Amino acid sequence: MNTTTLPRSPSPWAPPRLSMRWWPVFLRNLLVWRKLAIPSLVGNIAEPLMWLIAFGYGMGALVGQVSMSTPQGTVAVPYILFLASGSICMSAMNAATFEALYSAFSRMHVQKTWDGIMNAPVSLDDVVLAEMLWAAFKALFSVTAIMVVMLGLGISHSPKLLLALPVLLGAGITFSCIALVFNALAKGYDFFTYYFTLFLTPMMFLSGVFFPREQLPAVVRHVSDWLPLTSAVELVRPLFMDQWPAHGWLHAGVLLAYTVGAFWLALALTRKRFAR
Repeated sequence: MNTTTLPRSPSPWAPPRLSMRWWPVFLRNLLVWRKLAIPSLVGNIAEPLMWLIAFGYGMGALVGQVSMSTPQGTVAVPYILFLASGSICMSAMNAATFEALYSAFSRMHVQKTWDGIMNAPVSLDDVVLAEMLWAAFKALFSVTAIMVVMLGLGISHSPKLLLALPVLLGAGITFSCIALVFNALAKGYDFFTYYFTLFLTPMMFLSGVFFPREQLPAVVRHVSDWLPLTSAVELVRPLFMDQWPAHGWLHAGVLLAYTVGAFWLALALTRKRFAR
């Protein structure tokens, strides 16, 4: 008796199968975005700049200076500098998150753009990689514009600020990977409310963006030590102060771990979604 064995479909948890075919997908998003570049840029930088002006100058006039622990000892820094160095990390997080959630979901589920792209010799893995890198690029573009404004305001003149850009790009990659996990699970736009309410908003207040984490209870601070936004802030803030980050490799490792784990999970969940 002859039996035919059907080929087994690859596991959704298989290692990523990536190629340079992500680049045309990235370029496609860039060409579409160019038509809306100005409104998009204004939208991405307006809110963080309002936070900076309202809290940095308004509350900063009341707070004055903030005491911070550094490898050189405890130093007092103007609150506007403290806030600026944290809020730019928050801006990278938000810009990457919005692009990898709302825009990516529109292309994947509403407009069916991903289905059209995969009619060409482009794999789903390459599409997900392109979306991740595109969201990170938009985050870098936004924070670069914000940093130019900060330099114009004279908040910091540290030459080490140039090194903050690759860190912020890395943070954008990390948060775009995490957002793509929720993009793969979402049935509609309302689902993203859970992500913002239960994860992003608490993290903004626990990661040292608005006040030193030394003010937190010990247990909460130990939790905040391992949040990705905390690692981004701990890497960027010393550069604004013309210092080198303490435990830089540890914080970079935390961001890398989140990136690898979240990208693999996002890819597996997206494969499952498209296999249905």
